[in-house]
Amino acid sequence: MAGYGKWIGGGLGWAFGGPIGAFLGFAFGSMLDNTTVKIQSDGFQANSRQRINTQHGDFTASLLILSAAVMKADGKVLKAELDFVKVFLQRQFGAEKANDFLLDLREILKQEIPVREVATQISQFMDHSSRLQLYHYLWGIAAADGQIDTSELQLLEKIASYLRISQYDYNSIKAMFVKEVDSAYKILEISPEASEEELKKAYRKMAIKYHPDKVSHLGEEHKKAAEEKIQQLNVAYEQIKKQRGFK
Repeated sequence: MAGYGKWIGGGLGWAFGGPIGAFLGFAFGSMLDNTTVKIQSDGFQANSRQRINTQHGDFTASLLILSAAVMKADGKVLKAELDFVKVFLQRQFGAEKANDFLLDLREILKQEIPVREVATQISQFMDHSSRLQLYHYLWGIAAADGQIDTSELQLLEKIASYLRISQYDYNSIKAMFVKEVDSAYKILEISPEASEEELKKAYRKMAIKYHPDKVSHLGEEHKKAAEEKIQQLNVAYEQIKKQRGFK
């Protein structure tokens, strides 16, 4: 549980309480003593010391727990999925921290994960841009082996609902990983019948929504990770422009 201790040092706010706090306490054999945890069907209650803003540690804890859930969705944890997570963590945090987090992930993978309760807590306390960033990452895990299993797709659909990801956002992020004839349009959240002006307007809107600065409060490493969505957005936009023959 080397990395678990570092989450605390890195700042955990609301993740200390509720289903996430209870799950982490159970997974690592200890309960945090500065939070009153009460799991309820409609969420959780936290004491007055509970912080509301999403902290660096909150996002990391959420990421590892839901990562494990997606990795286990098809009943087996594939090497390709572990490699994807390892590369991501190394790129984001450096080799030393990544190794700590991987040890934590292995402990989390051993547990039965209360996905609905955890994701509901995340939806209550994490801002929209951070939830989109987290959800985009989960799709990357599911697609790591080159195909998305039906059980993984079903879980991702449920997580989208729990995280309060809209149907438009769901279709956009899914289209970045599941390529179809109209994927570029889905990424931009626009119809293939849209005019050139509507297309340009949609691109500007999505560029603002996915801008890396939206998640800068999570730390520079997560801001860099957000650049991948912008890159895919740009590719989709350029693809449509080329198809339609305009600049």
